[in-house]
Amino acid sequence: MLICAGNNEFIKRALPIGVGLIESSIHLTKLCLMNPPEFLLFVGSAGSYGKLKIFDIIESKSAANVEQAFLFKSGYTPLDNLISTANDVSHETIINSSNYITASKKIAQQFLKLNLAAENMEFFSVLNVAKEFNIPCGGVFVITNYCYENAHEEFKQNQKKAVELLEEYLASKGLI
Repeated sequence: MLICAGNNEFIKRALPIGVGLIESSIHLTKLCLMNPPEFLLFVGSAGSYGKLKIFDIIESKSAANVEQAFLFKSGYTPLDNLISTANDVSHETIINSSNYITASKKIAQQFLKLNLAAENMEFFSVLNVAKEFNIPCGGVFVITNYCYENAHEEFKQNQKKAVELLEEYLASKGLI
């Protein structure tokens, strides 16, 4: 099953599941209960913390939910904040997920130090739902912006081309 966030980001043949950690987990759970898929592939955009370049396309099976409070030691969580369906996480591109988009180069560099490469709002919840239903899962992302001060403007400027590139990539792999 091919899934995407939706809202302003629709990918050919992908079912939209909602934006952010909550919407995506609720709607994906409903989909899995009604018609459990053999495999889930989440496709969409991601912001780079600096290592990946605009329009790079990456694949991942690992996600984290590391909030800025962790960086500043102003909060903690009793929850496991890393999930992976990969056999070897050490070679994985880890996607960080939050309901907030990073818009600070200084903070982006802190995430890089934690081996987090990019952020996408939904992927952590997608992997968690997949794990709950024992469904193999992965993600394919196109970088639309850097997680710096002008992140949202850069995202809007690059989104259309990014979706086209992502759809070309998915077609070349026989996925759409």
